[in-house]
Amino acid sequence: MPEQPTMALPVVGPGPSAPPRRRFAHTLTARAVLVTCAVALVSVLVTALVAVPLAVRGAERRDQVALAAQARLAADVLRVRAVRQRDTAGERLIRQLRQQQIEVYLIRAGQADHAGLPPQVVKRVAAGRDVSGRRLVGGERSLVEGRALPGGDGVVLTRSTRNGPWRQVLLSLWLPLLAGLAAGAVAGLFLARRLARPIRTAATAAARLRAGDRAVRVPVEPPDEVADLAYALNGLAAALATSEGRQREFLLSVSHELRTPLTAIKGYAEALADGVIEADAVPATGRTVLAESEHLDRLVSDLLALARLEAADFPLEPGPVDLTRLAADAARTWTDRCAAVGVPFRVEAPAASVPAYTDPGRIRQVVDGLLENALRVVPPGAPVVLAVRPAGADPAAGGLVEVRDGGPGFTDDDLAVAFERGALHQRYRGVRKVGSGLGLALAAGLVRRLGGEITAGHAPEGGAAFTVRLPGDPYLTRTSA
Repeated sequence: MPEQPTMALPVVGPGPSAPPRRRFAHTLTARAVLVTCAVALVSVLVTALVAVPLAVRGAERRDQVALAAQARLAADVLRVRAVRQRDTAGERLIRQLRQQQIEVYLIRAGQADHAGLPPQVVKRVAAGRDVSGRRLVGGERSLVEGRALPGGDGVVLTRSTRNGPWRQVLLSLWLPLLAGLAAGAVAGLFLARRLARPIRTAATAAARLRAGDRAVRVPVEPPDEVADLAYALNGLAAALATSEGRQREFLLSVSHELRTPLTAIKGYAEALADGVIEADAVPATGRTVLAESEHLDRLVSDLLALARLEAADFPLEPGPVDLTRLAADAARTWTDRCAAVGVPFRVEAPAASVPAYTDPGRIRQVVDGLLENALRVVPPGAPVVLAVRPAGADPAAGGLVEVRDGGPGFTDDDLAVAFERGALHQRYRGVRKVGSGLGLALAAGLVRRLGGEITAGHAPEGGAAFTVRLPGDPYLTRTSA
């Protein structure tokens, strides 16, 4: 049976430092409140810029209408025929109007009773025409309402607009504007808390994951971005749980594989030390100890190779390789090994060379590993085949290396997880003869580092087939172009 992939040991680094002490000014809540307050303030200012002039103009129109009504009343009072009655009512009305900050000008015989009124207004009222609008009165912009009386007389009421409407509008608007700003701050606080709550929940879940709690899950809730974060953290927790489960299986299997040769070496060493082995059996004992030591050395070497496989300093020396010659060299080693256990070994290779561009030492390591996997599970009489062939008609297309056997093979479900660490080892441990569980994982990693592809399938001999596709020689690509 092929060696089963297992879980690689993780790289242990320094633990994460404690999170820095949070300051409120640096929190999402504080920033969201500041942003919403700024937005509310800008909205208030824009509203004020638009609403205040409109309100001022409305107030001035109201003041103009009120002043016109008071001017009509004053004109009616001053039209009273009895002079004494007219003068008494007129003086009383003038006093009341001036108490309301309304200046009253009486025009008699074309002249105003006191200075300040524009001459154009005086002439117009004296001519018998009414006046309504805004004029400069005494150097100040004022509302003016003038009414003509019989005989060239008249009355003119004026009210200064220097501060009146603006002060009234601002006094009436400041409370609603302040309320809007306060409402924006409160809304910002609630919004910030709503936004920060799922982030705090996710941070708490991440801290629990860091502490080793793999059962933690984050509730999935809207909006979509928060739901995506919850799905990601829940997926991470599930992946960590699966990974750690496979790691435990890996440690159990590797410890068992390491203990087997160590037990044998220790037993023979104790027998030699106690002198219970006959002199003529010492060479055989030494060979057994040597074989177990080599087995142990291969296990350690595979572990180191797996640990370094993704490192930047993993040594690779790619170059042009003739896969036909590589198969012939492998045949000289594996023919005798297979014959010793009654397994026929066959090489299928074309007469011409099959060029590829790879590291000859590493690809030979892959081939030897696959052949050793096959030989472990193939029963006597079943074949082991090493085949090479071009990947295409173009010599620069690269080459294919295939290892097939007549062993028990794989199911379709096995093929789907053939190179997942620990999957096959867990399935067949105790069912078939298994190795250290490192061979397929190491072979797949090496092939990927060499720029190739490795696949598993069913062999026509009835067992498993592993096919390695290697890239072509770039020099051949340039010359053919």
